[in-house]
Amino acid sequence: MISKFDVLRFGIIGLGGATSQMLPSLVAHPRVKLKACADLNADARNRFAADFDLRPYAEVEALCADSAIDAVYVATPHKWHRTHVIMAAEAGKHIIVEKPMALSLEDCDMMIDAAEKNGVRMVVGHTHSFDAPIMKMHKIISAGDLGPVTMINSFSYNNFLYRPRSREELDTIRGGGIIFNQVPHQIDVVRFLGGGMVHSIRSATSIMDPDRPTEGSHATFLQFTTGAAAVLVYSGYDFFDSDAFYGWIGELGERREPGGNGDARDLLQSMSSQEEEAALKGLRAYSKKPLINVARYHPHCGVTIVSCADGDLRPTPDGVMVYGKKGPVEIKIPPGRAFPDKGSVIDELYESIVQGRDPVRNGRWGKATMEASLAVLESARTKTEIVLEHQISVVTI
Repeated sequence: MISKFDVLRFGIIGLGGATSQMLPSLVAHPRVKLKACADLNADARNRFAADFDLRPYAEVEALCADSAIDAVYVATPHKWHRTHVIMAAEAGKHIIVEKPMALSLEDCDMMIDAAEKNGVRMVVGHTHSFDAPIMKMHKIISAGDLGPVTMINSFSYNNFLYRPRSREELDTIRGGGIIFNQVPHQIDVVRFLGGGMVHSIRSATSIMDPDRPTEGSHATFLQFTTGAAAVLVYSGYDFFDSDAFYGWIGELGERREPGGNGDARDLLQSMSSQEEEAALKGLRAYSKKPLINVARYHPHCGVTIVSCADGDLRPTPDGVMVYGKKGPVEIKIPPGRAFPDKGSVIDELYESIVQGRDPVRNGRWGKATMEASLAVLESARTKTEIVLEHQISVVTI
């Protein structure tokens, strides 16, 4: 039983950009001990192993067979999530799998079945629904003092599409673009705050740069079974930057200099080849042990405003603003133990194991978010409203 252990012994599968962002929280977490890593890049895995005094594996299957590991963090390319999650579950390992959970609902079902049949816990994340201000907003909404949610407005403008990308990351069929990488953040947040049960989606998407031939923006109307609605807007085309509305605190909670609009696009245009872009992207892979800095501000997913019958809420860099009948009040939330702060993902897995219960953002939750994300794509393609079939409610712990 994992519950008898003071720490959760982790194996890291994939040493790319997602792991680089999760790593500070894993290292700083009091209930985590890193024990192994797996990656095809020999330099990266051997450097990681040396930095953290752990075992490196070239094959995921070998890592999963390691009896000294209790849980894995799966951060491989999207197309491998199904294979690696099933491999881990069949080896009896608990799992955190990065978003998107998978590229199809069928893959999600296979991952859910594997976790349930083998009695392991699976958390789908990180998404911004784990951000401390969003978690606090959920608690305020659940307490009922502001009444039921009536609508949610969520928008984000940034340079996502012009960050260094592989060709695969610019191909929607292979999991590229915003549909699989950014839309799940927005949908997870609004589902978590709106109760989880989305009835239908109507959306329009845009592909505006022929050199980046994947969806880079969307405008989506989402209606819950309660009658509440959410409007989601996202643009990764590096023109307007919505961090201007967030005090120039970036998505990870970092302090930014004002401006910089268009800089990412200009940098790519200055490159002479796709190989040069690929080399720049390679810098995101693991290269050195990170400094574990305490977070100063909370991460965010753009601007999110929740309207309830008796007030509004929004996340801030320092916590949550509540606009009630007695006027606005900011609720301060202590910053996370690491930067960027992704510790609540680990908390959710650990607590579900110790308490013998399903995580809130389990496989079925991840499938429901994936269903909604795919519906954005299908609605835009068919110019019709898409009614959803696999939604689940938020479980309040």
